[in-house]
Amino acid sequence: MKNSPEVKTILYTTDLGGQTRPVFRHALAMAKLYDAKIIMMHVVEPMGETAKAIISAYLSQEFTEDMQKDTMKEILAKMKDRLRKFYEDECEEEKVCSNVKELIVVSGKPSEEILRVSEEEKADMIIVGKSTRKVRGIRVMGSTARRVSRMAGIPVLVVPNY
Repeated sequence: MKNSPEVKTILYTTDLGGQTRPVFRHALAMAKLYDAKIIMMHVVEPMGETAKAIISAYLSQEFTEDMQKDTMKEILAKMKDRLRKFYEDECEEEKVCSNVKELIVVSGKPSEEILRVSEEEKADMIIVGKSTRKVRGIRVMGSTARRVSRMAGIPVLVVPNY
């Protein structure tokens, strides 16, 4: 087909929740369709300002900052292990997931980090789960999926994860 989109890199984002497998399977299908590589990504949100204020009320600022850095390093390492385990569980046959080339775990605001990494990695498409939340009995799109789909300069596939 003339002028068909070229997709070489797909950024698959996951919160590693219980309903992420259908979204990952869509990413695998899209990668196969386009013969594209997949970068799997998870974002760890940093400690909120309220928690920081409570901790700093009991500990020195220097100790609090050091503790936060050390704790975040541990959390990032653990989440990278969880992402690797998710990959291994889903990809028992290596051939099924041969398009997965990289696993990334970062800290920050999810929508901002997804957009940043998509630019850095020159992704052609972002795949994100819709949400598992309900409001008045109706499933709604989560704030991360909404922000990413609104702000991305590339196609975003929002997959229902239920």
